[in-house]
Amino acid sequence: MKKITFFIVFLAIQQFIFAQTNQYADFIKTWNFIKYYHPDLASRKMDADSLFLMNVEKVNAKENFNDVIKLVTQNLNTRFSTPPIVEAQKDVLSVNQNFDWFRKNKKISPENKSLLDNIYRNRFDYTLLPKGKSVEDEKKYEFPKEENLPLKYRLLTMAKIRGTVDYLFPHKYLMDKNFDSYFNTLLDEAVKSTTRKDFEIVLAKTVSQFQDSHAFAFYRQLNYKNEILFNVSYYSPFDFQIVGDHLLVTHLISPEICSKAHLKKGDKITEINGKKVSEMIKEKGKLLSVSNHQKLQYVLSTYEYNLIWPDNLPKKTLTVHSGSKRFSTEIDLVNPTDKSQVSVISNYINNKNSKIKNRNLINKDIAYFKTDATMHFMENVDDDKLDAKMDSILEDASHKKAIVFDMRGYPDWGGFIFYYVYKYFSPVENYFYKYYEPNLKNLGTFSLRDPKYNYPEIKDKTTHPYPGKVFILVNPDTRSASEWYSMSLQKIFPKSVTIGQQTSGADGDVVKINLPGDYLLEFTGNGIFYPDNTQTQQKGIRINELVKYTDQDILDGRDLEFERVLKSLISL
Repeated sequence: MKKITFFIVFLAIQQFIFAQTNQYADFIKTWNFIKYYHPDLASRKMDADSLFLMNVEKVNAKENFNDVIKLVTQNLNTRFSTPPIVEAQKDVLSVNQNFDWFRKNKKISPENKSLLDNIYRNRFDYTLLPKGKSVEDEKKYEFPKEENLPLKYRLLTMAKIRGTVDYLFPHKYLMDKNFDSYFNTLLDEAVKSTTRKDFEIVLAKTVSQFQDSHAFAFYRQLNYKNEILFNVSYYSPFDFQIVGDHLLVTHLISPEICSKAHLKKGDKITEINGKKVSEMIKEKGKLLSVSNHQKLQYVLSTYEYNLIWPDNLPKKTLTVHSGSKRFSTEIDLVNPTDKSQVSVISNYINNKNSKIKNRNLINKDIAYFKTDATMHFMENVDDDKLDAKMDSILEDASHKKAIVFDMRGYPDWGGFIFYYVYKYFSPVENYFYKYYEPNLKNLGTFSLRDPKYNYPEIKDKTTHPYPGKVFILVNPDTRSASEWYSMSLQKIFPKSVTIGQQTSGADGDVVKINLPGDYLLEFTGNGIFYPDNTQTQQKGIRINELVKYTDQDILDGRDLEFERVLKSLISL
């Protein structure tokens, strides 16, 4: 009988908590609507955070949605003297804006529906914000790293992420269709989080839902990432690359440790501690924000990120395929307190990155430009002589049989392609994209930016048509600005051939939002499309020839993109 009584009480408590979480979700939905549209809050005349913190603890499971709306709006002005905003933009990305949550909600009274509609009609015009203020401005709230945030601040954090999705993130429509219900589940987990660790797991899961490579770095701010979330306390004695469903061992960093485990270069690891590599990749995808699977595999293959391991133990049991043999082995990971081993790892990483940085395509018939190595063109050149210097470099390139733009990295100087390559080779019109920015007169929608910003204005511009072949090389490290300039090159050279792997899929400017607990949420703040409305977010830029590396290609250190370019010269 005692067990039955206990079970009934337990169920009652759980139902109460669940009901209250639903009320929190209603409160957050209403508060964000008010925050971003009501003239007094949006203009900063009233502090939205104070309104939240003052009222959220009053929410209880007995209240219905109408009670929640009343709680949020009861002290707000609802009689507006200024005329409602009239939508003047012709090309607007409005797919994200959906008010069915209150307009079609039978639980909300006609009076409250009318109230919210009236606030929206008389919404704030963000072009009126004082200079130096922006819609992204959020307060900072710092707490000791080992201390869990109080409930109302955990709820405020979740509310700000939810508001970012609904009103500031242009690619909400690409997110998982079940985001609303999943967010409520995460909200429930946030309420129940008893430690900072627990709450940071919730944060990682929530941010991963953006599926936006610009939000990838969020995990680095988590105080417990080494201990719980990503298990990065120990390092691998070998380097690897994810290929399909396995880790390909590409280099023995510590041959002695690897030898004891009978591991050698070229071996394929399919399981770690009894868990399949494919399962581990899927689990990591729930904690990391990346735009596509190719990017996820790329970051998990990056040795220094050290994100692949499923636990924080210093020993791992590996299932290895070595030629026709399959065996299980234990291997020790490197402890970062072992200075000699860490020195070996550090030297390996530096040498590896140096090789990538210094890769070059040397051929007398090719002009090779590397997007992350163009600043040197400006070295020891006076400002008034830079134009002549760049014209000379590009004129020399124009006499080559082929020009190669290696975009597998982040541009160190945007002016090289945006200004000088455009100036020398492009027709005046270079409309290579559609850029949607936040519609400040109707937040939650995004309006097309004036095409005049697509390329610089150059007086008396001349064009130098190029008859040779142009190649654009890309991979998952082609990200953001690199994707942007690659699109520009595709337009400047319409017969160019883009070669490589799927790019990062996060083109556009980065927006940064402060979250309680001293976290900073970064995400793609505008929508970038090709002129025919082809999407770039998540998909990446257009590629003419997809390149797929085999295990042996990787082990041999081949650059298939370079090989493809060199092969094409034979026919010239």
